[in-house]
Amino acid sequence: MSQVIALSALKAGPKPASGCKSASCGSAKGPGDMPPEVWARVKEHPCYNEEAHHYFARMHVAVAPACNIQCNYCNRKYDCANESRPGVTSERLTPEQAVRKVTAVAAKMPQLSVLGVAGPGDALFDADKTFETFERVRAVLPDLRFCLSTNGLALPDNIDRIVAAGIDHVTITISAVDPEIGAKIYPWIYFQGKRHTGVEAARILLARQIEGLEGLVAKGVLVKVNTVLIPGINDHHIKAVNDELTKRGVFLHNVLPLISDPAHGTAFGLSGQRGPTPAELSAVQDQLGGSAGVMRHCRQCRADAVGLLGEDLSQDFTLDKLGDIAVPDPEPRRLYREVVERERADRQAAARSATAGLSASSSSLGARRVAVCTKGGGRVNVHFGHATEFQIFEIDGNGVRFTGHRKVENYCQGGYGEDERMDGILAALSGIEAVFVSKIGRCPKEDLAKAGIAAIDAYPFDYIETAIAAWYAELGVQGTRLTA
Repeated sequence: MSQVIALSALKAGPKPASGCKSASCGSAKGPGDMPPEVWARVKEHPCYNEEAHHYFARMHVAVAPACNIQCNYCNRKYDCANESRPGVTSERLTPEQAVRKVTAVAAKMPQLSVLGVAGPGDALFDADKTFETFERVRAVLPDLRFCLSTNGLALPDNIDRIVAAGIDHVTITISAVDPEIGAKIYPWIYFQGKRHTGVEAARILLARQIEGLEGLVAKGVLVKVNTVLIPGINDHHIKAVNDELTKRGVFLHNVLPLISDPAHGTAFGLSGQRGPTPAELSAVQDQLGGSAGVMRHCRQCRADAVGLLGEDLSQDFTLDKLGDIAVPDPEPRRLYREVVERERADRQAAARSATAGLSASSSSLGARRVAVCTKGGGRVNVHFGHATEFQIFEIDGNGVRFTGHRKVENYCQGGYGEDERMDGILAALSGIEAVFVSKIGRCPKEDLAKAGIAAIDAYPFDYIETAIAAWYAELGVQGTRLTA
Protein backbone atom coordinates (compact mmCIF):
# COMPACT_ATOMS: atom_id res chain seq x y z
CA MET A 1 0.00 0.00 0.00
CA SER A 2 1.34 3.45 -0.87
CA GLN A 3 2.77 5.43 2.02
CA VAL A 4 2.55 8.83 0.30
CA ILE A 5 0.14 10.22 2.88
CA ALA A 6 1.37 8.01 5.72
CA LEU A 7 4.52 10.05 6.22
CA SER A 8 4.10 12.06 9.40
CA ALA A 9 5.79 15.03 7.76
CA LEU A 10 3.41 15.09 4.80
CA LYS A 11 0.77 17.20 6.48
CA ALA A 12 -0.88 20.22 4.93
CA GLY A 13 1.84 22.83 4.82
CA PRO A 14 1.73 26.59 5.21
CA LYS A 15 0.46 28.85 2.48
CA PRO A 16 3.13 30.49 0.34
CA ALA A 17 4.68 33.43 2.15
CA SER A 18 6.08 34.79 -1.09
CA GLY A 19 2.81 36.42 -2.07
CA CYS A 20 2.24 34.47 -5.29
CA LYS A 21 -1.30 34.72 -6.57
CA SER A 22 -1.29 30.94 -6.86
CA ALA A 23 1.15 28.08 -6.72
CA SER A 24 1.32 28.12 -10.49
CA CYS A 25 3.57 31.17 -10.90
CA GLY A 26 6.43 29.40 -12.57
CA SER A 27 9.44 29.76 -14.79
CA ALA A 28 7.77 31.08 -17.93
CA LYS A 29 5.71 33.70 -16.10
CA GLY A 30 6.34 37.39 -16.31
CA PRO A 31 5.85 40.48 -14.12
CA GLY A 32 2.10 40.47 -14.69
CA ASP A 33 1.74 36.99 -13.19
CA MET A 34 3.19 37.60 -9.74
CA PRO A 35 3.64 40.33 -7.12
CA PRO A 36 6.38 42.92 -7.86
CA GLU A 37 8.54 41.76 -4.95
CA VAL A 38 8.56 38.19 -6.28
CA TRP A 39 9.28 39.30 -9.86
CA ALA A 40 12.22 41.34 -8.55
CA ARG A 41 13.70 38.16 -7.09
CA VAL A 42 13.34 35.97 -10.17
CA LYS A 43 13.68 38.31 -13.15
CA GLU A 44 17.48 37.91 -13.24
CA HIS A 45 17.67 34.30 -12.04
CA PRO A 46 18.17 32.01 -15.08
CA CYS A 47 16.92 28.93 -13.23
CA TYR A 48 13.78 30.48 -11.75
CA ASN A 49 12.63 32.40 -14.82
CA GLU A 50 12.66 30.99 -18.36
CA GLU A 51 13.08 34.37 -20.03
CA ALA A 52 16.01 35.28 -17.76
CA HIS A 53 18.05 32.31 -18.96
CA HIS A 54 18.43 34.03 -22.34
CA TYR A 55 20.21 36.99 -20.72
CA PHE A 56 21.73 36.15 -17.34
CA ALA A 57 24.48 33.78 -16.22
CA ARG A 58 24.90 31.66 -13.13
CA MET A 59 28.00 30.39 -11.40
CA HIS A 60 28.44 27.43 -9.06
CA VAL A 61 31.37 27.13 -6.67
CA ALA A 62 32.35 23.63 -5.57
CA VAL A 63 32.99 24.23 -1.86
CA ALA A 64 30.86 21.35 -0.50
CA PRO A 65 32.52 18.01 -1.35
CA ALA A 66 30.98 15.75 1.31
CA CYS A 67 27.50 14.21 1.18
CA ASN A 68 25.20 12.63 3.76
CA ILE A 69 23.23 10.38 1.41
CA GLN A 70 23.94 8.00 -1.46
CA CYS A 71 21.84 8.23 -4.61
CA ASN A 72 21.84 5.46 -7.17
CA TYR A 73 22.25 8.03 -9.96
CA CYS A 74 25.28 9.80 -8.46
CA ASN A 75 29.03 9.22 -8.48
CA ARG A 76 30.93 12.32 -7.38
CA LYS A 77 34.34 10.67 -7.98
CA TYR A 78 33.94 10.80 -11.77
CA ASP A 79 35.20 13.92 -13.49
CA CYS A 80 35.81 14.98 -17.05
CA ALA A 81 36.28 18.53 -18.30
CA ASN A 82 33.79 17.83 -21.10
CA GLU A 83 31.20 16.21 -18.85
CA SER A 84 28.27 18.36 -17.70
CA ARG A 85 26.56 15.96 -15.33
CA PRO A 86 25.52 17.28 -11.88
CA GLY A 87 27.91 16.51 -9.04
CA VAL A 88 31.15 16.64 -11.02
CA THR A 89 33.81 19.31 -10.76
CA SER A 90 37.34 19.88 -11.94
CA GLU A 91 38.32 21.78 -8.80
CA ARG A 92 37.17 21.63 -5.22
CA LEU A 93 37.52 25.05 -3.66
CA THR A 94 38.02 26.54 -0.25
CA PRO A 95 35.83 29.56 0.55
CA GLU A 96 38.85 31.81 -0.05
CA GLN A 97 39.49 30.28 -3.46
CA ALA A 98 35.80 30.54 -4.31
CA VAL A 99 35.84 34.29 -3.69
CA ARG A 100 38.84 34.70 -6.01
CA LYS A 101 37.09 32.73 -8.71
CA VAL A 102 33.76 34.56 -8.40
CA THR A 103 35.53 37.91 -8.48
CA ALA A 104 37.41 36.94 -11.63
CA VAL A 105 34.23 35.77 -13.39
CA ALA A 106 32.27 38.88 -12.38
CA ALA A 107 35.01 41.10 -13.80
CA LYS A 108 34.75 39.47 -17.23
CA MET A 109 31.07 38.52 -17.33
CA PRO A 110 28.66 41.40 -16.67
CA GLN A 111 25.71 39.06 -17.20
CA LEU A 112 26.60 37.13 -14.02
CA SER A 113 23.62 37.50 -11.69
CA VAL A 114 23.53 34.40 -9.48
CA LEU A 115 26.00 32.51 -7.31
CA GLY A 116 25.08 29.04 -6.15
CA VAL A 117 26.53 26.18 -4.14
CA ALA A 118 25.39 22.87 -5.59
CA GLY A 119 27.98 20.42 -4.35
CA PRO A 120 29.72 18.37 -5.53
CA GLY A 121 28.30 16.83 -2.35
CA ASP A 122 25.53 18.48 -0.33
CA ALA A 123 25.67 22.21 0.34
CA LEU A 124 24.35 21.80 3.90
CA PHE A 125 26.18 18.67 5.10
CA ASP A 126 29.28 20.79 5.69
CA ALA A 127 27.29 23.99 5.99
CA ASP A 128 30.05 26.14 7.49
CA LYS A 129 31.98 26.18 4.19
CA THR A 130 28.86 27.09 2.25
CA PHE A 131 27.84 29.97 4.50
CA GLU A 132 31.39 31.27 4.81
CA THR A 133 31.60 31.40 1.01
CA PHE A 134 28.40 33.43 0.71
CA GLU A 135 29.50 35.79 3.49
CA ARG A 136 32.85 36.46 1.83
CA VAL A 137 31.32 36.98 -1.62
CA ARG A 138 28.64 39.31 -0.24
CA ALA A 139 31.37 41.63 1.02
CA VAL A 140 32.85 41.93 -2.49
CA LEU A 141 29.82 41.55 -4.79
CA PRO A 142 26.71 42.64 -2.90
CA ASP A 143 24.50 42.73 -6.02
CA LEU A 144 24.67 38.97 -6.71
CA ARG A 145 21.75 36.76 -5.75
CA PHE A 146 22.53 33.63 -3.76
CA CYS A 147 21.06 30.16 -4.06
CA LEU A 148 21.94 26.66 -2.96
CA SER A 149 20.93 23.10 -3.79
CA THR A 150 20.47 20.39 -1.20
CA ASN A 151 19.12 16.88 -0.78
CA GLY A 152 17.21 18.23 2.22
CA LEU A 153 18.45 15.92 4.96
CA ALA A 154 20.22 18.70 6.87
CA LEU A 155 17.85 21.44 5.70
CA PRO A 156 15.61 21.79 8.79
CA ASP A 157 18.68 22.55 10.93
CA ASN A 158 19.84 25.38 8.64
CA ILE A 159 16.74 27.37 7.75
CA ASP A 160 17.55 30.31 10.00
CA ARG A 161 21.13 30.45 8.65
CA ILE A 162 19.81 30.42 5.08
CA VAL A 163 17.54 33.37 5.78
CA ALA A 164 20.22 35.29 7.69
CA ALA A 165 22.68 34.80 4.82
CA GLY A 166 20.26 36.37 2.34
CA ILE A 167 19.84 33.15 0.35
CA ASP A 168 16.38 33.59 -1.14
CA HIS A 169 16.40 30.69 -3.63
CA VAL A 170 16.80 27.07 -2.49
CA THR A 171 16.55 23.92 -4.61
CA ILE A 172 15.70 20.60 -2.96
CA THR A 173 15.97 17.28 -4.81
CA ILE A 174 12.85 15.26 -3.99
CA SER A 175 12.35 12.26 -6.26
CA ALA A 176 9.65 10.48 -4.25
CA VAL A 177 7.17 11.04 -1.45
CA ASP A 178 6.66 7.31 -0.85
CA PRO A 179 9.43 5.60 1.21
CA GLU A 180 8.99 2.34 -0.69
CA ILE A 181 9.87 4.14 -3.92
CA GLY A 182 12.51 6.26 -2.22
CA ALA A 183 14.31 3.11 -1.04
CA LYS A 184 14.90 2.18 -4.69
CA ILE A 185 16.63 5.51 -5.28
CA TYR A 186 18.57 6.10 -2.05
CA PRO A 187 20.44 3.04 -0.68
CA TRP A 188 21.58 4.80 2.48
CA ILE A 189 21.70 8.06 4.44
CA TYR A 190 23.92 9.27 7.28
CA PHE A 191 21.82 10.96 9.95
CA GLN A 192 22.50 11.82 13.60
CA GLY A 193 25.76 9.90 13.64
CA LYS A 194 24.26 6.71 12.24
CA ARG A 195 23.97 5.08 8.83
CA HIS A 196 20.40 4.13 7.86
CA THR A 197 19.41 1.94 4.91
CA GLY A 198 16.37 0.82 2.96
CA VAL A 199 12.84 2.06 3.65
CA GLU A 200 13.89 3.43 7.05
CA ALA A 201 16.49 5.66 5.38
CA ALA A 202 14.00 6.85 2.78
CA ARG A 203 11.34 7.59 5.40
CA ILE A 204 13.75 9.76 7.41
CA LEU A 205 14.99 11.58 4.31
CA LEU A 206 11.54 12.29 2.88
CA ALA A 207 10.22 13.55 6.20
CA ARG A 208 13.21 15.89 6.61
CA GLN A 209 12.80 17.15 3.04
CA ILE A 210 9.16 18.10 3.61
CA GLU A 211 9.94 19.64 6.99
CA GLY A 212 12.67 21.77 5.44
CA LEU A 213 10.52 22.73 2.45
CA GLU A 214 7.69 23.92 4.68
CA GLY A 215 10.11 25.85 6.88
CA LEU A 216 11.60 27.69 3.90
CA VAL A 217 8.23 28.60 2.41
CA ALA A 218 7.08 29.91 5.79
CA LYS A 219 10.13 32.21 5.82
CA GLY A 220 9.41 33.53 2.32
CA VAL A 221 12.25 31.70 0.57
CA LEU A 222 11.50 30.68 -3.02
CA VAL A 223 11.77 26.89 -3.31
CA LYS A 224 12.45 24.92 -6.47
CA VAL A 225 12.22 21.14 -6.30
CA ASN A 226 14.19 18.87 -8.63
CA THR A 227 12.74 15.43 -9.30
CA VAL A 228 14.82 12.89 -11.21
CA LEU A 229 12.59 10.94 -13.61
CA ILE A 230 13.56 7.25 -13.49
CA PRO A 231 11.57 5.00 -15.84
CA GLY A 232 10.04 2.00 -14.10
CA ILE A 233 10.80 3.37 -10.63
CA ASN A 234 9.12 6.74 -10.13
CA ASP A 235 7.73 7.72 -13.54
CA HIS A 236 4.20 6.78 -12.40
CA HIS A 237 4.73 8.66 -9.13
CA ILE A 238 5.75 12.16 -10.33
CA LYS A 239 2.18 13.50 -10.25
CA ALA A 240 1.87 12.48 -6.60
CA VAL A 241 5.14 14.30 -5.86
CA ASN A 242 3.88 17.38 -7.69
CA ASP A 243 0.59 17.33 -5.77
CA GLU A 244 2.42 17.37 -2.44
CA LEU A 245 4.73 20.16 -3.58
CA THR A 246 1.84 22.27 -4.84
CA LYS A 247 0.05 22.02 -1.49
CA ARG A 248 3.16 23.33 0.24
CA GLY A 249 3.72 26.42 -1.89
CA VAL A 250 6.68 25.29 -3.99
CA PHE A 251 7.50 27.99 -6.54
CA LEU A 252 8.85 25.70 -9.26
CA HIS A 253 8.97 21.96 -9.99
CA ASN A 254 11.78 20.75 -12.23
CA VAL A 255 11.49 17.17 -13.55
CA LEU A 256 14.93 16.06 -14.74
CA PRO A 257 15.78 13.07 -16.94
CA LEU A 258 17.95 10.43 -15.32
CA ILE A 259 21.46 10.50 -16.79
CA SER A 260 22.46 6.84 -16.93
CA ASP A 261 25.77 5.85 -18.47
CA PRO A 262 27.91 2.89 -17.33
CA ALA A 263 31.01 5.05 -17.84
CA HIS A 264 29.92 7.25 -14.93
CA GLY A 265 30.09 4.35 -12.50
CA THR A 266 26.71 5.00 -10.87
CA ALA A 267 24.58 2.17 -9.53
CA PHE A 268 21.87 2.87 -12.07
CA GLY A 269 24.38 3.15 -14.90
CA LEU A 270 26.03 -0.14 -14.03
CA SER A 271 22.70 -1.95 -13.56
CA GLY A 272 21.43 -0.92 -17.00
CA GLN A 273 18.68 1.38 -15.72
CA ARG A 274 17.77 3.59 -18.67
CA GLY A 275 16.92 7.25 -18.67
CA PRO A 276 13.69 8.60 -20.17
CA THR A 277 13.31 9.57 -23.79
CA PRO A 278 12.57 13.24 -24.61
CA ALA A 279 8.99 12.22 -25.40
CA GLU A 280 8.59 10.48 -22.02
CA LEU A 281 10.00 13.49 -20.17
CA SER A 282 7.73 15.87 -22.06
CA ALA A 283 4.68 13.71 -21.36
CA VAL A 284 5.36 13.77 -17.62
CA GLN A 285 5.94 17.53 -17.64
CA ASP A 286 2.72 18.06 -19.57
CA GLN A 287 0.87 16.01 -16.96
CA LEU A 288 1.91 18.53 -14.31
CA GLY A 289 0.65 21.64 -16.07
CA GLY A 290 -1.57 23.91 -14.00
CA SER A 291 -0.11 23.00 -10.58
CA ALA A 292 3.29 24.09 -9.24
CA GLY A 293 5.14 25.97 -11.99
CA VAL A 294 6.93 23.49 -14.24
CA MET A 295 10.51 24.24 -15.25
CA ARG A 296 11.49 23.09 -18.73
CA HIS A 297 14.77 24.90 -19.38
CA CYS A 298 17.10 23.20 -16.85
CA ARG A 299 20.50 22.05 -18.13
CA GLN A 300 21.50 19.81 -15.15
CA CYS A 301 24.60 21.85 -14.39
CA ARG A 302 27.98 20.76 -13.06
CA ALA A 303 28.94 21.71 -9.51
CA ASP A 304 31.39 24.25 -10.99
CA ALA A 305 29.27 25.52 -13.91
CA VAL A 306 29.91 29.05 -15.21
CA GLY A 307 27.96 31.01 -17.83
CA LEU A 308 24.53 31.04 -19.42
CA LEU A 309 22.41 27.92 -19.11
CA GLY A 310 23.37 25.67 -21.99
CA GLU A 311 27.01 26.75 -21.93
CA ASP A 312 29.78 25.94 -19.49
CA LEU A 313 32.85 28.16 -19.28
CA SER A 314 34.22 26.60 -16.11
CA GLN A 315 37.42 25.50 -17.84
CA ASP A 316 38.17 29.15 -18.70
CA PHE A 317 38.22 30.03 -15.01
CA THR A 318 40.26 27.34 -13.29
CA LEU A 319 42.46 28.61 -10.47
CA ASP A 320 45.64 28.40 -12.51
CA LYS A 321 44.16 30.77 -15.13
CA LEU A 322 42.88 33.51 -12.84
CA GLY A 323 46.03 35.63 -12.53
CA ASP A 324 45.88 38.93 -10.65
CA ILE A 325 42.37 39.81 -9.52
CA ALA A 326 40.97 43.22 -8.64
CA VAL A 327 37.58 43.99 -7.13
CA PRO A 328 35.27 44.22 -10.15
CA ASP A 329 33.63 47.49 -11.07
CA PRO A 330 29.85 47.14 -10.56
CA GLU A 331 29.10 49.65 -13.33
CA PRO A 332 29.29 47.18 -16.27
CA ARG A 333 26.77 44.90 -14.56
CA ARG A 334 24.45 47.85 -13.88
CA LEU A 335 24.66 48.98 -17.49
CA TYR A 336 24.13 45.43 -18.73
CA ARG A 337 20.92 45.17 -16.70
CA GLU A 338 19.67 48.39 -18.25
CA VAL A 339 20.33 47.04 -21.74
CA VAL A 340 18.55 43.78 -20.88
CA GLU A 341 15.51 45.65 -19.59
CA ARG A 342 15.20 47.50 -22.89
CA GLU A 343 15.79 44.32 -24.89
CA ARG A 344 13.21 42.41 -22.88
CA ALA A 345 10.60 45.11 -23.38
CA ASP A 346 11.30 45.20 -27.12
CA ARG A 347 11.17 41.41 -27.42
CA GLN A 348 7.91 41.17 -25.48
CA ALA A 349 6.30 43.87 -27.62
CA ALA A 350 7.49 42.15 -30.80
CA ALA A 351 6.20 38.78 -29.61
CA ARG A 352 2.79 40.22 -28.73
CA SER A 353 2.54 41.86 -32.13
CA ALA A 354 3.62 38.72 -33.98
CA THR A 355 1.29 36.33 -32.15
CA ALA A 356 -1.64 38.76 -32.33
CA GLY A 357 -1.22 38.72 -36.11
CA LEU A 358 -1.73 34.97 -36.44
CA SER A 359 -4.60 34.59 -38.88
CA ALA A 360 -7.59 32.34 -38.56
CA SER A 361 -6.23 30.24 -41.39
CA SER A 362 -2.91 29.73 -39.63
CA SER A 363 -4.54 28.84 -36.33
CA SER A 364 -6.42 26.07 -38.12
CA LEU A 365 -3.07 24.36 -38.70
CA GLY A 366 -3.02 23.13 -35.12
CA ALA A 367 0.05 22.90 -32.90
CA ARG A 368 3.48 22.58 -34.53
CA ARG A 369 6.71 21.82 -32.69
CA VAL A 370 9.96 23.41 -33.88
CA ALA A 371 13.61 23.64 -32.78
CA VAL A 372 15.74 26.79 -32.51
CA CYS A 373 19.51 27.27 -32.61
CA THR A 374 20.24 30.04 -30.12
CA LYS A 375 23.03 31.15 -27.80
CA GLY A 376 20.92 33.57 -25.77
CA GLY A 377 19.27 36.93 -26.11
CA GLY A 378 16.05 35.25 -27.22
CA ARG A 379 17.19 35.27 -30.85
CA VAL A 380 17.86 32.84 -33.69
CA ASN A 381 21.60 33.35 -33.62
CA VAL A 382 23.51 30.06 -34.01
CA HIS A 383 24.76 28.31 -37.15
CA PHE A 384 23.27 24.81 -37.40
CA GLY A 385 26.71 23.21 -37.44
CA HIS A 386 27.73 24.92 -34.20
CA ALA A 387 24.64 24.00 -32.16
CA THR A 388 25.20 21.78 -29.13
CA GLU A 389 21.56 21.93 -28.17
CA PHE A 390 18.20 22.80 -29.67
CA GLN A 391 15.60 24.80 -27.80
CA ILE A 392 12.15 23.42 -28.49
CA PHE A 393 9.06 25.59 -28.99
CA GLU A 394 5.45 24.86 -29.78
CA ILE A 395 3.15 27.19 -31.71
CA ASP A 396 -0.57 27.24 -32.39
CA GLY A 397 -3.18 29.94 -32.86
CA ASN A 398 -2.72 31.01 -29.22
CA GLY A 399 0.99 31.82 -29.50
CA VAL A 400 4.53 30.49 -29.05
CA ARG A 401 5.58 28.46 -26.00
CA PHE A 402 8.97 27.14 -24.87
CA THR A 403 8.70 23.41 -24.10
CA GLY A 404 12.25 22.18 -23.48
CA HIS A 405 15.67 21.56 -24.97
CA ARG A 406 17.58 18.66 -26.50
CA LYS A 407 21.35 18.27 -26.38
CA VAL A 408 23.42 17.11 -29.35
CA GLU A 409 27.02 16.88 -30.49
CA ASN A 410 27.64 19.78 -32.84
CA TYR A 411 27.72 18.87 -36.52
CA CYS A 412 30.74 20.98 -37.54
CA GLN A 413 34.24 20.07 -36.38
CA GLY A 414 37.17 22.18 -37.53
CA GLY A 415 35.08 23.82 -40.22
CA TYR A 416 33.80 20.56 -41.72
CA GLY A 417 30.61 18.63 -41.15
CA GLU A 418 30.78 15.24 -39.43
CA ASP A 419 28.28 13.05 -41.26
CA GLU A 420 28.25 10.40 -38.54
CA ARG A 421 26.91 12.97 -36.09
CA MET A 422 23.84 13.66 -38.20
CA ASP A 423 22.17 10.42 -37.08
CA GLY A 424 22.29 11.57 -33.47
CA ILE A 425 21.03 15.03 -34.41
CA LEU A 426 18.12 13.58 -36.37
CA ALA A 427 17.24 11.34 -33.43
CA ALA A 428 17.23 14.37 -31.13
CA LEU A 429 14.92 16.17 -33.57
CA SER A 430 12.31 13.42 -33.53
CA GLY A 431 8.84 14.96 -33.69
CA ILE A 432 10.20 18.33 -34.87
CA GLU A 433 8.83 19.91 -38.02
CA ALA A 434 11.34 22.72 -38.58
CA VAL A 435 14.71 23.95 -37.30
CA PHE A 436 15.40 27.69 -37.13
CA VAL A 437 19.04 28.59 -37.74
CA SER A 438 21.08 31.69 -38.45
CA LYS A 439 22.80 29.76 -41.25
CA ILE A 440 23.11 26.19 -42.51
CA GLY A 441 25.15 24.38 -45.14
CA ARG A 442 23.69 22.65 -48.17
CA CYS A 443 24.46 19.07 -47.08
CA PRO A 444 22.88 19.17 -43.60
CA LYS A 445 19.92 21.08 -45.06
CA GLU A 446 19.35 18.26 -47.51
CA ASP A 447 19.74 15.63 -44.77
CA LEU A 448 17.12 17.40 -42.68
CA ALA A 449 14.76 17.62 -45.65
CA LYS A 450 15.07 13.88 -46.28
CA ALA A 451 13.99 13.34 -42.67
CA GLY A 452 10.98 15.61 -43.19
CA ILE A 453 12.43 18.53 -41.23
CA ALA A 454 12.56 21.99 -42.79
CA ALA A 455 15.68 24.10 -42.19
CA ILE A 456 14.50 27.70 -41.75
CA ASP A 457 17.28 30.24 -42.32
CA ALA A 458 15.10 33.19 -43.37
CA TYR A 459 15.10 34.87 -39.94
CA PRO A 460 18.74 35.19 -38.80
CA PHE A 461 19.07 37.14 -35.53
CA ASP A 462 15.31 37.76 -35.29
CA TYR A 463 13.55 37.20 -32.00
CA ILE A 464 12.57 33.57 -31.60
CA GLU A 465 8.86 34.26 -31.16
CA THR A 466 8.60 36.59 -34.15
CA ALA A 467 10.51 34.18 -36.40
CA ILE A 468 8.34 31.20 -35.45
CA ALA A 469 5.12 33.21 -35.72
CA ALA A 470 6.08 34.53 -39.17
CA TRP A 471 6.86 31.00 -40.40
CA TYR A 472 3.59 29.68 -38.96
CA ALA A 473 1.57 32.47 -40.55
CA GLU A 474 3.20 31.72 -43.90
CA LEU A 475 2.20 28.07 -43.55
CA GLY A 476 -1.37 29.24 -43.15
CA VAL A 477 -1.12 31.40 -46.25
CA GLN A 478 0.30 28.52 -48.24
CA GLY A 479 -2.50 26.27 -47.01
CA THR A 480 -5.08 28.81 -48.07
CA ARG A 481 -3.55 29.01 -51.55
CA LEU A 482 -3.60 25.25 -51.92
CA THR A 483 -7.27 25.00 -50.99
CA ALA A 484 -8.38 28.04 -53.00
